[in-house]
Amino acid sequence: MKKSELAFVAVKPPLDYLAIVAAALVSYLIRYLSAIQSIRPVVFDLPFKTFFSLTLIMAIIWVVIFAISGLYNISGPQKFFKELAKIFVACSAGLAAVLAVMVFSRYLFDSRFIILSAWFLSIIFISLIRLIINVIQKISYRAGIGVHRVAIIGDGDTVSALTDEFSARPTLGYKIISTFPFFDPTVETQLRQMVKDDKLDEIIQINPNFDRDKTISLINFVNEFHLDYRYTADLLGTQLTNITVNTIVGTPIVEVKKTRLDGWGRIAKRIFDIFGSMILIILTSPVMLLAVVLIKLDSKGPVLFKYKRIGQYGKPFTYFKLRSMFSNAHQLRYDSDFQMQNKNLREGTPMIKFKRDPRITRVGRVIRRFSIDELPELFISLIGQMSLVGPRPHEIEEVEKYQRHHKKVLTIKPGITGLSQVSGRSDLDFEDEVKLDTFYIENWSLAKDIQIILKTPLAIIKRRKTE
Repeated sequence: MKKSELAFVAVKPPLDYLAIVAAALVSYLIRYLSAIQSIRPVVFDLPFKTFFSLTLIMAIIWVVIFAISGLYNISGPQKFFKELAKIFVACSAGLAAVLAVMVFSRYLFDSRFIILSAWFLSIIFISLIRLIINVIQKISYRAGIGVHRVAIIGDGDTVSALTDEFSARPTLGYKIISTFPFFDPTVETQLRQMVKDDKLDEIIQINPNFDRDKTISLINFVNEFHLDYRYTADLLGTQLTNITVNTIVGTPIVEVKKTRLDGWGRIAKRIFDIFGSMILIILTSPVMLLAVVLIKLDSKGPVLFKYKRIGQYGKPFTYFKLRSMFSNAHQLRYDSDFQMQNKNLREGTPMIKFKRDPRITRVGRVIRRFSIDELPELFISLIGQMSLVGPRPHEIEEVEKYQRHHKKVLTIKPGITGLSQVSGRSDLDFEDEVKLDTFYIENWSLAKDIQIILKTPLAIIKRRKTE
């Protein structure tokens, strides 16, 4: 592990501690502003000295919670939205800890404003600190400071993919020194010279299933010269994730799970969907009501458009959204004459997408542009047929054309938004969409859901090529 990486991690806990204390103090001072007191006078009795002492203690508890949440894991720069999602979860857990202490200690503190604003400001302050640290770390990588100097041993497409990625993205912190198709005495001699010249930090082995003796020799070499060692898992030539190993009568038995959304993961996601859907329904209800009025004034027909789509495990469910087309226009989607007159932008895939679709009404173009027509999906998420985050809901006619590997996206409930939606919306190639959704299914986490939801407004605002 590079000293610079350790330094970037080591500086986070004290900076977080100061940010939490600062957030609490700013909240306290804001509460005593005359403008705030004119709205609601201060009725509680909490001297600043006492508040400050409590803050110093609670900030320590928050930092411990941050550590448990993985905010101090040693790694390269994190994507900002991923980091923000973790910070939100950790600060929310810290807020719950504060409330728990108040309840069990029977210390009733009347200022909800200070508590909630301290929580909100903590998220802001800590996010700013993380952003600054990430920027500094990426700048240092570009300058060659703390970069991992890597030798790759192996062959195949993975070698080219890693080499191209590390070259195109220096902010990842890796620099390819050399590549070798295999490990033998000649290669070992070259690697020894690199170590002697202090030009090598790490070895990455590609396709680790080649000759066992050579792999053992390579590991012994790595241990001898105290190099970091990584390998790519290429068992059976396929990507295997979510692996658990159990030993039965002395034999390791490997289980490959389809998704992390099993057991408590499934329960946590459902709870998140229920509360998230209720909050978003309340927040977006004025927009939905306005859209309903405009739809009725613009064209004849029902406000909602309802039909069947395919959900989890390939089972159909009743899907509905705000009507954005002329009444009964959906049946033209698979009409051969209509398809000839309006070119399908997704030709060659199971999907159908028309540019400037003539079936869409004037109001429909507006509500589709900003995905307002999809807001009723929040009610479907609330009742459990969909989720806030997941693959898009699938058309029956599309699923009939899916190949075997495409059907992996039917493993979980479809989502209102998802990884593929925030990565390109309808502009994505179908195979790329499947790959992104498959990655989400295999690597789900609650933090990833929050990250995707935070990215969704920006994805909606960004104009699509198909519009």
